[in-house]
Amino acid sequence: MSSTLRALNPKHTQNQLLDRYLAVRGRTESLIAPLSHEDMVVQSMPDASPAKWHIAHTSWFFETFLLAPHLVNYGLFDPSFSYLFNSYYEAVGPRHPRPQRGLMTRPSAEQVLAYRKHVDQHMAELLQTPPSPAQHKLIELGLAHEEQHQELLLMDILHLFSTSSLKPVYDRRWNKTSRGRKGQFKAHAGGLVEIGHQGQGFAFDNEGPRHTTYLQPFEISDRLVTNAQWLEFMDDGGYTRPELWLAEGWDTVRSQDWQSPFYWQPSQDGWSQMTLGGLEPVDLDAPVTHISYYEAAAFACWAGARLPTEAEWEAAAQSGQLQQVDDIAWQWTQSPYSPYPGFRPAPGAVGEYNGKFMINQMVLRGGASFTSPGHTRLSYRNFFHPEKRWVLSGLRLARDSHKPLTDEHSSFRRDVLNGLAADHKSIPPKYFYDAAGSALFEDICKTAEYYPTRAETRLLGDVAGEIAATFAPGSALVEFGSGASDKTCLLLDAAPQLGAYVPIDICPDALQQAAQRLAERYPALHVVPQVGDFTRTLALPAAINQRPRIGFFPGSTIGNFNQQQAVAFLKSAKTILGNEAQFIVGVDMVKPVDILETAYDDAAGVTANFNKNLLVRINRELGADFDLSNFAHQALWNPVRQRMEMHLLSLVPQTVTIAGQRFTFAEGESLHTENSHKFSVESFTAMAAEAGWNVAQHWISEAPQVGLFRLSQAAG
Repeated sequence: MSSTLRALNPKHTQNQLLDRYLAVRGRTESLIAPLSHEDMVVQSMPDASPAKWHIAHTSWFFETFLLAPHLVNYGLFDPSFSYLFNSYYEAVGPRHPRPQRGLMTRPSAEQVLAYRKHVDQHMAELLQTPPSPAQHKLIELGLAHEEQHQELLLMDILHLFSTSSLKPVYDRRWNKTSRGRKGQFKAHAGGLVEIGHQGQGFAFDNEGPRHTTYLQPFEISDRLVTNAQWLEFMDDGGYTRPELWLAEGWDTVRSQDWQSPFYWQPSQDGWSQMTLGGLEPVDLDAPVTHISYYEAAAFACWAGARLPTEAEWEAAAQSGQLQQVDDIAWQWTQSPYSPYPGFRPAPGAVGEYNGKFMINQMVLRGGASFTSPGHTRLSYRNFFHPEKRWVLSGLRLARDSHKPLTDEHSSFRRDVLNGLAADHKSIPPKYFYDAAGSALFEDICKTAEYYPTRAETRLLGDVAGEIAATFAPGSALVEFGSGASDKTCLLLDAAPQLGAYVPIDICPDALQQAAQRLAERYPALHVVPQVGDFTRTLALPAAINQRPRIGFFPGSTIGNFNQQQAVAFLKSAKTILGNEAQFIVGVDMVKPVDILETAYDDAAGVTANFNKNLLVRINRELGADFDLSNFAHQALWNPVRQRMEMHLLSLVPQTVTIAGQRFTFAEGESLHTENSHKFSVESFTAMAAEAGWNVAQHWISEAPQVGLFRLSQAAG
């Protein structure tokens, strides 16, 4: 932040909106810091704008829409700026032609920076008084508008520098694009989904209204297409085969002689690419960038796939199926940029912001490495004409799916339908843990109120060495419901003699990601992930048949079962693990009710979101129409059954349709989603004995108490 902005921002200011304003404005100034005044004047093509124009136009927005109409006795810095630095707001008046912005040698860069200082000083004065709701919305729009121009500024600088024979470096330390494996297709069941902004926090008008749309089953790649894959396309004549291209795209390829992505150029050592860090060799493992919609569509055709629709992209992103979402490149979709059902532009000049461009453009989703931090959302709709390539754009593939429901989806549908048809509606808690649910549970574990994870982690850290001392060399650790496998590392670190690790989880995506992390962290350990429902008797991988086995079931998850189910699970684990195995089980102990109830109903509402995500999953995968706003999260202690219970309470009389079946909820009726039984040493020991296990050792933490039990069984 410049000295001017620091002076406007007292160290202990309580004005959060002013703080945010100055932070955004300060970032713009930091982005132009590497530029000379000569760099700031040039316009390299009609689509681009000089840096000087960007920094003036973003100030013009605040002067025109906030200072001039709302700050008493405000005087325009220079009346001619209203003409020079208007972009496309017809209602505000005429403007300097866009293709001629680079001809404005006057005002000088010094005058433009003085203009920014003038606007910032008066905005600080305006913000000394709390703004009205309408003013607050305009300020938020202005800040988001400036963040958009920060990204455009970087794109325009890259294009400008690429035209120079010197290939100048903007910032040698500019972050490299993250590398990684090729994408893998992830199945999505489709059905009725909701897309669009959910109404909390700022969003552009084109992100709403939120609405329901129907998706056929589809598959979508979890990662972006790489440079290596693009080279395969080029080597196979991708730019010379008209059958791959849309008609307009093929005309563009021929007329502009496209032969590679925009900033690629051949050299004796292969392909190089112009970046903000200068001219660099193309990284084959990095995602391809700076491609047009026409190129993206042609590649998808060549690959036997297609581009996702924006609804498919958003539904997959909401479910947690996608990686490289918003930190590398905007991703082309096959959706034309058009209004959502019910869209109405705002009245006045600001209504020209998005609605007037809803023609002849295509939607991009996600975000890019040039995008300002925190600027995007999963509902964000970027848009450009299909031939544009200076945009930091890439692609991920999608394809239609006509596969029948997997066993997992069939079980999910059956359990949901049976649970809602029962006299007391309930759904098994194992279905909480799709990718989004797993991520929310990780967030729950970080809340101040939720003690079990922290307490068990501390306890396991204290006794891991003692537990590991009982493991035979070469043993296989089998974890039931492994999730992110975070606690597992405490045991793996303490037991280098382990030969294999078998994480079992119902969520393929979370399982794969965790297994990959552990394989990298423990290269000598044989990691054998297994997708499955650990509540059923499973056949373990043949690779561990000859190894001694240790079961691992942390997290107090056994408390989610009732007595009969818990005994059945312990018996099933005994069968799965085999003779002479041992089993490490984590449990939560009985404790004061106030501690328990706040742990399951945190003040930030993370657990409520976790509970409601079950409805989101049912909507997404089973085509249901649950309205989340009609349900409230409820957590309460059941003293008779010694358990915490989670419910979703119906706030109104309502009817929900799932897989063609209708279910009614009365006002106040509960959908029971989870139990979490609490134990004493005596009650858990008795339950284990009923399943054929002996308690060999146990450890109890300090308050709030949790326990770890090492169970053993006799041969045979």
